[in-house]
Amino acid sequence: MLLLNQHHDHRKALDGIDAETLGLKAAEEVERFLAYRGNHAPTPLHSLAVLSSELGVGAIHMKDEGFRLGLGSFKALGGSYAVIRLVLEEASRRLGRPVDVAELPMSEVRSIASGMTVACATDGNHGRSVAQGAQLVGAEAVIFVHSGVSDERVAAIARFGARMIRVEGTYDDSVAEAARVASEKGWTVVSDTSWPGYERIPGLVMQGYTAMVREALRQLPETPTHVFVQAGVGGVAAAVAAHFALVFGDRRPTFIVVEPARAACLFETARAGYPVKIAHGEPTVMAMLECYEPSLIAWRVLSRTADGFMIVDEEDAIAAMNRLARPVGKDPAIVAGESGGAGLAGLIRATADPEIRAALHLDETSRIFIINTEGATDPERYAELVGMRPDDVVLHTDGAET
Repeated sequence: MLLLNQHHDHRKALDGIDAETLGLKAAEEVERFLAYRGNHAPTPLHSLAVLSSELGVGAIHMKDEGFRLGLGSFKALGGSYAVIRLVLEEASRRLGRPVDVAELPMSEVRSIASGMTVACATDGNHGRSVAQGAQLVGAEAVIFVHSGVSDERVAAIARFGARMIRVEGTYDDSVAEAARVASEKGWTVVSDTSWPGYERIPGLVMQGYTAMVREALRQLPETPTHVFVQAGVGGVAAAVAAHFALVFGDRRPTFIVVEPARAACLFETARAGYPVKIAHGEPTVMAMLECYEPSLIAWRVLSRTADGFMIVDEEDAIAAMNRLARPVGKDPAIVAGESGGAGLAGLIRATADPEIRAALHLDETSRIFIINTEGATDPERYAELVGMRPDDVVLHTDGAET
């Protein structure tokens, strides 16, 4: 199902703070910070030429975030970056002078960081990034996870030294509990979603994601005509859409937000015209996208920069995972987690529906950009859904652009 953006702010300029947070200068600063990360390397961009021919479009390029900073997800760019920024700001305040990222190893900076505790709620990937960022700077991390987060994902976070707290209920319940406990304890919440009065830190998290777009724009052979990006609370979709809008203005690509049908809070927000919290129903296989209330910053951005909102079913996501793992011809094999291929699932559904094709002007000249937002962050679940272990999915370079 496709819902075109009918909001009165559609295609209007971004708010000043959002333009500053998600624009070119901010992205360049994120990339400067990344240069100080020992395991930083640009993630690959793959050309899916055979699939594009099958779907009747000109080209499909997929940015593969399964390789990002050893964490297997684009989230590695956001939470850890925000933690580092917050530590540097506190060190600057305490030392009475500007403190740059190059000074993170200094004993006086690490001493300040050791007295700080960061906290967040997570479905898995964001918490891992926050925990890794805390470990990098020597701060403490407390991560709240809801009852649906697998033990494997909890263990993957805990290995960075984070203290883990289980919360009954949904992701949104864990967000509320993290905010409550952090307020009582004097901890700093590093959330990837925002609410009234809490926007700056989620803005920093989103800012981290812009580095991914800068890389992609250097790698792409041509500017895309269409972008399909999946969404939970909407942070990555908003960051990508905003950066494309700020770089290309009126020439920007058509931007489509893709969500699970079982957790389509942005779709329903777009239908209502204002942020809404939807009811919790049956869990979605797209666990990293299972969110029932949008980030206020994300909606503010997407109300201006998204052109349409789509929902996909469980079988769509699983089919996309399997297609990427078992490509045809010279298309590369790609390991995509349950949520990683959701953007592709949206594209496949769109091209199969004549009305959606026409509404989005998808044809044989269309150049599509999509993102594999995560690799197999839960290898057992991946093997269950794909019938292969992620290590058995051989990444072919034939036909791939890196």
